[in-house]
Amino acid sequence: MSLEQVDAFYDIVASDQGIYEQYYNGCCIRGLFGIWNWDKTKIVNFAASLGFEFTESDLDMALFESGAGAVQYPTSSPSYEHAHSY
Repeated sequence: MSLEQVDAFYDIVASDQGIYEQYYNGCCIRGLFGIWNWDKTKIVNFAASLGFEFTESDLDMALFESGAGAVQYPTSSPSYEHAHSY
C-alpha cells in the first residue's frame, strides 16, 4: 500500500504545476555544477502534508529498487521550465 502512496504522490506532483513548484523548492537542494540533491525527509513530510503516507524506506524502494518503470524524481518538465529562474 505504501508504494502505491508513493506512486500516487508523484502522479500529483507531475500533474499539478503549483504542487510541483512547492515540491521542487521545498525538497530539492541545489548543489554545485547543477547537481540536485533531494532531501527524503522533506519529501516524506511534504507528501504527508498532502495526505500521503509513506516512509523514507518506501520512497527508496519505489525509486531505486523497483527496476524499470519505477517512480522517478520529477525533473524540469517543459511545461514548468518557465516557473524557475536559474
